[in-house]
Amino acid sequence: MIGGFDRFRCGQLFLSKNALCYSTSEKPYVVLHKGNACAEESLLLDYIDQGPFFSMFHAMRWKHRVVFFSTLTAFITYAFQPLAGSIFQIRQVSQTDNNVPVTSTEYIALADDIFQLNAFLAGAGYVDAAALHGLGDPPFVFSNWTTAKFLFPDDRNINETLTVNTTAITTRTNCANPAGGTTRLERVNGTTDLFYLNSTSVDGCAPSNGTIRIDTTSTTQQYGVTDVTCPNNPETELRFRPVMFWFFHYLDPTNQTTAEARTVFCTPNLLPFSVTATAHLLDGKLDSCFKSGTFNQSNNVTGPPLNGKAFNGVIFDESPDPFIRARATAISSGVSGTIFRTASNQPQGLQAIFDLPNGMLDLTSRIYTQHLAVSAKAIYFKPGNSTINGQRSSLVPRLVIDSLPGHLLAILLLSIGIVGVFVRIINHRQRRNLILAAPPGSIASITALTARSGFGELLLPYDNALQLERKLEGIKFCLDKRTGAIVADDASEGVPGMGRDDAMLSLLGRQNERLSQHSTSSQVAYQTASRFGPWVYKNPYEQVPD
Repeated sequence: MIGGFDRFRCGQLFLSKNALCYSTSEKPYVVLHKGNACAEESLLLDYIDQGPFFSMFHAMRWKHRVVFFSTLTAFITYAFQPLAGSIFQIRQVSQTDNNVPVTSTEYIALADDIFQLNAFLAGAGYVDAAALHGLGDPPFVFSNWTTAKFLFPDDRNINETLTVNTTAITTRTNCANPAGGTTRLERVNGTTDLFYLNSTSVDGCAPSNGTIRIDTTSTTQQYGVTDVTCPNNPETELRFRPVMFWFFHYLDPTNQTTAEARTVFCTPNLLPFSVTATAHLLDGKLDSCFKSGTFNQSNNVTGPPLNGKAFNGVIFDESPDPFIRARATAISSGVSGTIFRTASNQPQGLQAIFDLPNGMLDLTSRIYTQHLAVSAKAIYFKPGNSTINGQRSSLVPRLVIDSLPGHLLAILLLSIGIVGVFVRIINHRQRRNLILAAPPGSIASITALTARSGFGELLLPYDNALQLERKLEGIKFCLDKRTGAIVADDASEGVPGMGRDDAMLSLLGRQNERLSQHSTSSQVAYQTASRFGPWVYKNPYEQVPD
């Protein structure tokens, strides 16, 4: 579209300039062809040297309408040149390359080192750092979605994205407030620093150890997580059981008279899907991820031995390895501590979050979901290469035309073009009877047109424009119908001091014959016609020094 517009503009500029050149350069000859033309309107008229702007005023003076409209259209067309640049804009336009081969480096399968708890410890550490520094989700994690890893192209631009159809696991925490929305907190008889915390979920789930014992002698703010047992889910393995996060603090830490506690019950589950994921090529983070189909391939996550059960990611079976036990303690305290610290760091304060009906529920659901999604990267996927189709999209700068000014400029250009066509037709009609043996323009052609005219004897090489106008004043000119030469049409009002016959003979080049037959007074008359008396030097070179 831009290329076509440029070609149209160049074509119109060429036609306008061509029409202007012909109409202005040949107009004096058209005037001479009509006859009885004064020197100022014909021989002395030079539209090309005056330029388009001043040519319009001279054309109006002599009523040269063709020259006026031709110059006007050309002048307007030249003015459109800078205006045309204002209709262009550079916009960022999406460009998409389909069927880009992408290498997927993972597939859904249970990892071999799950029981080392390294994946869960890394997930707990990441959510703690993300909550503290606002990191967001890592690559290949989007909210509760965890996708298989795939490789990005080496040539990456800052605004490019890659969309692929891949596999992913969605982990849902299914967190909820306790039954009735309250948590029972009882002070132990005879003590001021010991409390029992009791809470039950809407499904009847309760802590497996019955109650949570809270000792405030060491700290007034406490938190933790424990596994729960449910009547309709008699899970025997701790790592797959639902969990309960609990949080405790005093309303006034200085008086320590009124204590409050909140609990949140979560029952994680997982489901594999075929998804369409879009990732930024610069940092690898997912921009979107949504379900595109079911996942029916056999695997050991949805099949034996896991059978689709989700790790709770915070409670684990007892291990004889002290390092594994230390990791388990760090994971459970790390996730619950991140939730509590996030609530404490809110602008409105911890008590305001406690007072909200879903204050602790929302924070727990968000942070716990991120922990399980990040951990899923290392526990539900194994290395394995495969080729998948991708769609590479980028924002590229494109030059476009604004609709309204573009259409307006096109209408104006079309109108100017139509006017130019009519001007060219009229100009052609005026020139069709013009007899010129050679195109005007060169010195030789101009000399040929005036060589036999005779009035050239009145002019001298060093005459300026004012002198030329004064010498040719009163003489009428025309084009000879037979030869096309420029001749004097009527010299009755021409050269002062000469009779009609003498002036005409002088202009026709026969002056020497007549002067040779007359006295010195005839010579004086001729010199008077040429504006030079016998006492005046004709040029600076005739003066002889004393």
